[in-house]
Amino acid sequence: MPLLAPASPHVEVDAPLLDRFRAVRGHTEAFCAPLATEDYVVQSMADVSPTKWHLAHTTWFWETFVLTPYLDGYALYDERFPFLFNSYYVQAGERHCRAQRGYLSRPTVAEVKRYRAHVDVHMVRLLDGLDETAHRTLADTVEIGLHHEQQHQELMVTDLKHVFAVNPLRPAYEPQPHVPALDPGPANFVAFEAGLHEIGFAAPPDASTGARFHFDNEGPRHRVFLEAYALADRLVTNGDYLAFMEDGGYERAELWLSMGFAHALEHGWTEPFYWERRDGQWMHYTMGGLRAVDPHEPVCHLSYFEADAFARWAGARLPAEFEWEAAARTVPMAGHFVESGRLHPASVIGASGDGAPSADALSEGPALRQMYGDVWEWTSSSYGPYPGYQPVEGALGEYNGKFMCNQYVLRGGSCATSASHIRPTYRNFFPPEATWQFSGLRLAKSL
Repeated sequence: MPLLAPASPHVEVDAPLLDRFRAVRGHTEAFCAPLATEDYVVQSMADVSPTKWHLAHTTWFWETFVLTPYLDGYALYDERFPFLFNSYYVQAGERHCRAQRGYLSRPTVAEVKRYRAHVDVHMVRLLDGLDETAHRTLADTVEIGLHHEQQHQELMVTDLKHVFAVNPLRPAYEPQPHVPALDPGPANFVAFEAGLHEIGFAAPPDASTGARFHFDNEGPRHRVFLEAYALADRLVTNGDYLAFMEDGGYERAELWLSMGFAHALEHGWTEPFYWERRDGQWMHYTMGGLRAVDPHEPVCHLSYFEADAFARWAGARLPAEFEWEAAARTVPMAGHFVESGRLHPASVIGASGDGAPSADALSEGPALRQMYGDVWEWTSSSYGPYPGYQPVEGALGEYNGKFMCNQYVLRGGSCATSASHIRPTYRNFFPPEATWQFSGLRLAKSL
């Protein structure tokens, strides 16, 4: 059985906002269903937020950016909550220290759930029968809120995984028997000719609110000339990465960026995050518990530094984000997302959605696989603005633009990402040392 069943059937992007609101909020609650109260409150490092905080923060978002400005007569559930549950929106007011979110034993989990229910009732009142065309600004803000909550759903997975992994008992989110992955076969390269490409999001002017949605960092759409290049037809696997480790990959300074090698030495990196050696066997923590590393699954929880070093060791490089986007537009947007219930990357896409490759998938010639889902793919591109980029006005303008420094772009989504949340133009970003996300890599070459 999958670790996590979808909260509701897939809701199309052109479904009414109220239906999509209920589906997204329902998925958050479905994820929390297996948790004990104690699981909600732990903060295991500064980058990890307690599950309780995620529940409250996403609720604060609806209250702050939708209910307060758009629902006449709405009063805050608790005037103290904005300080506790604002994240980084400076224009929205003062904030509690990020690294001290785990100190908040009060409000209790039960109170946060009541807060959530209170806001949901008022959101339903606001959205019931809403004419999205006549209230476009409101509809657009709600759309941002839906995708904001989906981002935090993904963070709830990755954050809780870290919380459980540092527990000496290595508890499982939900136990699941491991089915060995089939061998995806050797990686082959798919070539792309040099040429001019349109990069960034563009929607038809008559598209629905959902179909038109994108974050501001995905635009403006612009032209980029790409020299001829090739991408590997599959992700790098655990087996591939084990070969790098066995060849002294973590000790060979010539393979690493200087900052990356210094970071690896300082922090004692000798294997990917969540891996550990037990009785001569490599094990790693998964949401299903501790189990043996499967050589055929995509390697994940790599930093940019590790991904870059592996690519250099393999005689290749990381793709630029524009190369990835141009290539990703040539394949269907399908993969192992959070709706599959795995919460762990699979080898290749199978017809049944269980991670087993179909006979057709193995018999075809080189064609791009796993471009979406499974693991976020590091690119060689620094996270920065597109030509002509302008953040939106107000506090929501702090969503993406102010982080355009010292970060690298990742593409494609992961096994913790919602299928309705991802796009070919979606730009995720993290600092190069980050490892607690489901981050992996695909090799690229210049032709």
